[in-house]
Amino acid sequence: MAPVRENRTLRILDAAAAGNYGVLAAIAYNIEQLTALVRAAESRRSPLIIQLFPSTLRQLPTLAFAAAQYVKTAAVPISLHIDHAQDASHIREIMQTLPVDSIMVDMSHYDQTENLEKTRKLAKECHDCGIAVEAESGRINGGEDGIADTGDLEALFTTPEDVEDFIKVDIDILAPSIGNIHGDYGLTGPAEGQLHYDRLESINKQINNRVLIALHGTNDFPEDVMKRCIRSGATKLNVNKLLLEVWNEFYRKNAAAMPLVKLIDQGMDVLQKETERWMDVCGSSGKA
Repeated sequence: MAPVRENRTLRILDAAAAGNYGVLAAIAYNIEQLTALVRAAESRRSPLIIQLFPSTLRQLPTLAFAAAQYVKTAAVPISLHIDHAQDASHIREIMQTLPVDSIMVDMSHYDQTENLEKTRKLAKECHDCGIAVEAESGRINGGEDGIADTGDLEALFTTPEDVEDFIKVDIDILAPSIGNIHGDYGLTGPAEGQLHYDRLESINKQINNRVLIALHGTNDFPEDVMKRCIRSGATKLNVNKLLLEVWNEFYRKNAAAMPLVKLIDQGMDVLQKETERWMDVCGSSGKA
C-alpha cells in the first residue's frame, strides 16, 4: 500500500495549496452529472474532486465504480471522495469494498470527546487502506442530503484547541466552522460579517501545512466570497447547489416538453458550462 500522503486527493490538494488556488469538490447524484463534471475538468484542464454522499452509494451502488473509472481514465487529475460519512459500519464497508481516495469521517453529531475518539479509530483504519481522511471541527449548522441535521444544535466555531485536537487524531483534511452553514444563505449569499475570514486565516497559519483545509457550506456564494475564502487558506471547496442549481432549473423548465435524450444532452451542457465558470473563479483552470 502506498503511503496515504501519495493518494490522489492529497496530491491534488497539496498542489492547490502550493499554487494558491482552490479545487472544486463537487457532489454528483447520477451518471449524467458525473459526466458533465469530468468534461468540465478536461475542458478547463483543471483538477477535480468528485464527491458522493453515503445515501447516494445506497441508492446507486454502481456510481462509485463509474466515478472510479473516470479517475483512472480522465486526462486530468481526479479523485473520488465520500462526503459526510457518519455511520462507522458504513465507513468500514466503504473502505473495504469501494475504490475511494478519501472519506469525510463526520462524527460532528457527537460531543467533542466522542467525536475525536471515533475519528481517531476510523482515521487509522482508513490510513491502513491508503485512504485520506477529512473531519469537521467545531460544528457547521444545518443539514444536507442523507446526513444528520445539526440545525437544532448550537453552532460552535473552530478554536485553536480544536485544530490541535483534530491534528492529533491524524486526519489529513480539516473542515473548520467559521460561520458557514450546511444549507442556503439566500439570494445574496452570506450576510456581511457572517463568515469569519480572520478565523480562517488564523487557522491556516496555525496549521502551517500540517493538514489541508476544506470549506463546507458554499451554497449561494458570490464569486468574491469564494475567492476570499481561497485567499484565506481553503483549498478543497465543497460544492453542491452552487453548481447543480442550474441543472435543477433547466430540468424544472424543460422536463415536461423536451424529448428525454435532448433533455439529458442539454442538461449536461448547462452543468458543464457552470462548472467551467467556477473552475475559472477558483483559479484551478489550466493547472492540470
